Amino acid sequence: MQEEKKWSLQLGGRELIVTAGSLAEQANGSVTVRYGDTVILATATMSKGASKITGYFPLMVDFEERYYAAGKIKGSRFIKREGRPSDDSILAGRAVDRTIRPLFDSRMRNEVQVVVTTLSYDGENNSDTVAMIAASVALSLSDIPWNGPIGAVRVGMADDGALILNPSSEEGKASALDLLIAGTKDKINMIEAGGNEILEEKMVEAFEFGFIAIQKITQFIETIRTEVGKDKVVPALLRGSDEFETAVKKAFLGGGISDVLYLLPKKVMEEASSALFAKVSQWAKETFPEQASLEELLTLISDEVADAIVHENILQHEKRPDGRKLTEIRPIWCKVGILPRTHGTGLFTRGETQALTVTTLGAPGDEMIVDTMETDEKKRYIHFYNFPPYSVGEVRPMRGPGRREIGHGMLAEKALIPVLPSREEFPYTIILVSEVLSSNGSSSMASTCGSTLSLMDAGVPIKKPVSGIAMGVIVGKSGEYKILTDIQGLEDHYGDMDFKVTGTKDGITAMQMDVKIDGLTPEVLRVAVAQAKVARLEIMEKILAVIPEPRKTMSPYAPRIITLHINPEKIRDVIGPGGKVINQIIDETGVSIDIEDDGSVFITSADETSAAKAVEWVNNITREVRAGELFQARITRIMNFGAFAEVLPNQEGLIHISELADNRVENVEDIVHVGDIVPVIVKEIDNQGRINLSHKVALHQISEEKK
Repeated sequence: MQEEKKWSLQLGGRELIVTAGSLAEQANGSVTVRYGDTVILATATMSKGASKITGYFPLMVDFEERYYAAGKIKGSRFIKREGRPSDDSILAGRAVDRTIRPLFDSRMRNEVQVVVTTLSYDGENNSDTVAMIAASVALSLSDIPWNGPIGAVRVGMADDGALILNPSSEEGKASALDLLIAGTKDKINMIEAGGNEILEEKMVEAFEFGFIAIQKITQFIETIRTEVGKDKVVPALLRGSDEFETAVKKAFLGGGISDVLYLLPKKVMEEASSALFAKVSQWAKETFPEQASLEELLTLISDEVADAIVHENILQHEKRPDGRKLTEIRPIWCKVGILPRTHGTGLFTRGETQALTVTTLGAPGDEMIVDTMETDEKKRYIHFYNFPPYSVGEVRPMRGPGRREIGHGMLAEKALIPVLPSREEFPYTIILVSEVLSSNGSSSMASTCGSTLSLMDAGVPIKKPVSGIAMGVIVGKSGEYKILTDIQGLEDHYGDMDFKVTGTKDGITAMQMDVKIDGLTPEVLRVAVAQAKVARLEIMEKILAVIPEPRKTMSPYAPRIITLHINPEKIRDVIGPGGKVINQIIDETGVSIDIEDDGSVFITSADETSAAKAVEWVNNITREVRAGELFQARITRIMNFGAFAEVLPNQEGLIHISELADNRVENVEDIVHVGDIVPVIVKEIDNQGRINLSHKVALHQISEEKK
């Protein structure tokens, strides 16, 4: 057994402990990182030679959540093995990937796999933050070439506006801000945030606050690397001879790639690019017949040439591929109510990007149960994002959602959460589905804008509309930069940043940032956030011109929910033994019924008559009998001293023998029999809750009313 070594750092009032030398030693790099009682094992492994996978650097990042880490057993009765990763673990793995990927050489062709496994989870310290640090340490101590380390922290905000470093679970629930931020010692390179209308100035302050802690973490990891880190190996790089690469660059430039990149529309540009590539490829095969990986090298070199052209034109001439000004948004048009039977629809088109978002309203019982290592909860608002191949003119198999779809869906979902009505105000389960019909940049922001349109069309009383924009940046070799508003696909591909910002007119609700370079300074982000606000407000005007506020009435095809509040002690009466009563109501009326522990009863139906019948049924079961009320009661039992009658379901009262008739009654069955329906009036309810009834007084009252 090798010697185990430990290092520790005080971070956010808790100890961050790194341990190396005892676990998973066959990996190129392995560590455990403990924060509180959350423990993450991170391993980094690299293949010895070049991968057979072509076209990109083959990095795989897997986040493995384990139910045992939280002392839980998977919820399914039939399947206990943990299978498909949850959305939360996919998003955590995506955060790790987005942070470490830009720091690898893009020409590297060794397969690299980073696996982070949650061994222990304390319910207080987020596993994704610890996982990002653990991955950074594992890569830094390994012999895998990498330009790290990175650090990662969470930033929350107290009620008084004070920023909190790595807030606890309870602090996080109460926080108006949830910011996950990562970066190197010099720059920020990944942001994921949700907020309750956070002012731009406050968000930038949070960036700077988190960046100080990131620098502290990277310095700590550098110290560990100096002590026990392995020497980095020489990777397998995709590279041709100097003569080949120089000649190919000249061929692309001579073939007019500088003009091809600026052709419009997108399809024309793509066709011209394909034709130029085919021409250069044929020439290269004839001129350099011995060159290995020729097609892949041509793709890489053409990308590098195009990248340099786009950078130069924007930095020196502010010339964008489609001719727009740096702050100009592509043409926008919107529409609502375009599908006849759905509950709400919003179509948002910006340039060649188009998203159709559909709202479906359901009963409270339609909530999604989320059962993961970290949480057991119900979600009443869910957003799904679909990105079919036809949206980019491609042909490929239609399979389940990948990391990108889940990440984009969660971003759009997060954007609208702060403006949704409370459950008490609007008890519906809300599901949004965004179908990306066409994509040329920022389809997630189109989905966010489509969500606002769709929710308002469905009559969901959102507090404020939300819009979103994707910002880009072009950075020069000397650090000079230009911020781009509303990036399209080509600018995303060749640009250095994809920074998505959503919010209301009063503040930011969600953010997501990825970079292709080593990162950006807080000052660059300050400019980007301010420029994004101007664009958001411009887009908001377009949305409000189509539908200025939520509709006052919902679609006739949407269910109606009637909310009742009953005595919690009466819940069991509504449910009945083994669910007999509630199932009878549901079967005979066709409604759905959801009951909560506080006595809230939600009756959902698309048919008002059925809903009214169910409401009356529940009211009859649960309402309290009052003195003086007249009922048609069913005789349930005969006793020597009188008869018991059911005035309401499961509520019986006694008709004393003296209350059956005006004259003296010797035998109760001379007047009533079991099963008879007779009028009774409630004389009193005694201090023990017993109901005393009178048949003779009821007869007198009915007789008087007839007169």
